[in-house]
Amino acid sequence: MKSRYGNAQATFYCAFQNLRGEFTSVANMSSVKVAVRVRPFNSRELANESKCVIAMTGSTTTISGGSTGQQTHSFNYDYSYWSFNKTDANFVSQKQVYEDLGNEMLEHAFEGYNVCIFAYGQTGSGKSYTMMGKPNDEQEMGIIPRLCRDLFGRIGRDTTALHKFSVEVSYMEIYCERVRDLLNPNSAGNLKVREHKMLGPYVDDLTKMAVCSYQDIFFHMDEGNKARTVAVTNMNSSSSRSHAVFTIVLTQKVHDEMTNLDMEKVSKISLVDLAGSERATSTGAEGQRLKEGANINKSLTTLGLVISKLAEAANKKHHNKKVMIPYRDSTLTWILKENLGGNSKTAMIAALSPASINFEETLSTLRYADRAKQIVCQAMVNEDPNAKLIRELKEEVNKLRTLLQDKGIEVNNDDSITSAKPKYSAREYDTIEQLKASEKLIASLNETWEEKLRKTEDIRKAREEELREMGLATSEDGSTLGVFSPKTLPHLVNLNEDPLMSECLLYYLKEGITRRESRFRVANTNWVGEC
Repeated sequence: MKSRYGNAQATFYCAFQNLRGEFTSVANMSSVKVAVRVRPFNSRELANESKCVIAMTGSTTTISGGSTGQQTHSFNYDYSYWSFNKTDANFVSQKQVYEDLGNEMLEHAFEGYNVCIFAYGQTGSGKSYTMMGKPNDEQEMGIIPRLCRDLFGRIGRDTTALHKFSVEVSYMEIYCERVRDLLNPNSAGNLKVREHKMLGPYVDDLTKMAVCSYQDIFFHMDEGNKARTVAVTNMNSSSSRSHAVFTIVLTQKVHDEMTNLDMEKVSKISLVDLAGSERATSTGAEGQRLKEGANINKSLTTLGLVISKLAEAANKKHHNKKVMIPYRDSTLTWILKENLGGNSKTAMIAALSPASINFEETLSTLRYADRAKQIVCQAMVNEDPNAKLIRELKEEVNKLRTLLQDKGIEVNNDDSITSAKPKYSAREYDTIEQLKASEKLIASLNETWEEKLRKTEDIRKAREEELREMGLATSEDGSTLGVFSPKTLPHLVNLNEDPLMSECLLYYLKEGITRRESRFRVANTNWVGEC
């Protein structure tokens, strides 16, 4: 922060900002906003002649039935969305869900708060449809594409010479407790989750793509969806097998002409599509699918435990007893730590099946959502974080370098190590790792917007080259990528019930034989290609 005023004025201004920050943190304590949404019957439920066990009146949701047929439970939420039958007068559309939840969260992001929207529910309950929907259909477009569209619409209206915006996106999946970057084909398969005292938990080396328009953000989202891990289960023929976290970082720079100061707000918008909770007996899972399900259920069980502990902590806030929150028991809860009871405004959407055959799973989801209502977050406006963060990181780096030098270890700028020691102790190794991570953060924070755009373009070219090698195209007519024209050679388009995956990939069938680990044959041809 730069000022033309004297030290006294600058000191007073900083004191005022700090005091205002203290008031802001108290004034913006808020509970997690919770909505539940029931979808129509799917083909499996219709085939089983299931009965509807869900009823909604206002914000109250009631479930009746169970093994004895006598159970009745009622819950109150911020919103209860009846999307069971489009012909009903009280049917809730995709647009209404966004206007209630997405609009509010986007407004908070422009105010400078971190925000998070996450969807929870059993496999096939409609989470992906609510979050993504069909991005090219105005009626069925989900929360994520609507929010991204409105984000850039507002940026276009509000940008002036004194008020400028920049946007970056990242996309990762958590698959079997391992974090994978969905936007960078050259990224390592398992990224490390680290935690910094000011930043909180973050994923080391996760790619951030600079974007300038809704088309840019939609392109990166589409590329990430193609790379996401999905598989078939009995519950859902297009079951997502990983947790997906799509993050938008919105930076606003405002110049105050009266004080000649540049102010900066940085907001992180986390949009989370959780993998479906499920029972192995219901899904017919075995082998790798069973292992995946175990990891999914482990992380969701931990998430449930974290939510319960946070609710307990909120109820005991006037007591001295401290409640330990097991964030680190799963990768998912560690990454979402700030969004669950931390510096964030958070909304949860619980997706429900209306069918009697899913009574127990639906009741579990309703209880899950009921506990989440009690979580209290302490969101603060993120004003001018970078200057302070860079300064503290540099101080930390200098201390770590001095500590290592005292032990005869020198970490060079290219990350190579000069040392007389053949081996390091565990503490020395941790110090070296901490030093490298802090220097990486400083480099990331000091990157210019032009450098970020150039890096984004380099990654895009690398991804396109990799797809060309596979004989794969991303555009509908195949003109953008690949060396084969679909007009002259056979090609396959993936069709999927999951709107995230349908028609995302176009596979060209090369002349001759293409050998891969799994193969398919096309009738009346001698071509073999990858499926």
